[in-house]
Amino acid sequence: MSERSERAVPLWEVFVRARRGLSHNHVGSLHAPDAELALRNARDLYTRRQEGVSIWVVPAGAITASSPDEKDAFFDPAADKVYRHPTFYEVPDGVAHL
Repeated sequence: MSERSERAVPLWEVFVRARRGLSHNHVGSLHAPDAELALRNARDLYTRRQEGVSIWVVPAGAITASSPDEKDAFFDPAADKVYRHPTFYEVPDGVAHL
């Protein structure tokens, strides 16, 4: 596929949930003309061995991300909220994937 034709077909980011109770994880990207075809291609490409129970496809242009270069300034306000750290909570023995 030429560089020009790749730009014409939108890029989609693919997230797969391996099993119920777990979160979706980013597994890769693909080009597809629409969401339905992106979902089908993601299924064929990223869950060939029945690894997933759910797939999300998101247009790459719809994702806004922080810059790793600005991590100190961006995440610094979270450091003063120690109550958000899991050290303040006791997890019951039977709870998995918390």
